[in-house]
Amino acid sequence: MSKEELLFCPLGGSGEIGMNMNLYAYGKEDNQKWIIVDLGVTFADDSIPGVDLIMPDPGFIIDKKDDLLGIVLTHAHEDHIGAVAHIWPDLKCKLYATPFTAALITEKFKEKKIDISSFLKLYH
Repeated sequence: MSKEELLFCPLGGSGEIGMNMNLYAYGKEDNQKWIIVDLGVTFADDSIPGVDLIMPDPGFIIDKKDDLLGIVLTHAHEDHIGAVAHIWPDLKCKLYATPFTAALITEKFKEKKIDISSFLKLYH
């Protein structure tokens, strides 16, 4: 019988500035539920010509999206929300944000002609 465990899976931003995407899971090995904390970008420098933004690779969690409870956006800096409009369409899960952060990400989704209002949950 497996016991419940808490997992931390950093996909970007841990130990650096930029591209924040951290996953947490809880449960037994065969029944873990996941949350994502932040979904950001980092800005490329001159060492990568032609590249402006770098995003974390979401492949790991896309494969587990049926067990994904949602994305918590901690604040509105680009290194925490910059990738949300690019990656969220592959996840289609709830988004939790403060009212200010929610207003900014709503604009990002409007640019992509995506209505996220039914997925967006506010916290204070």
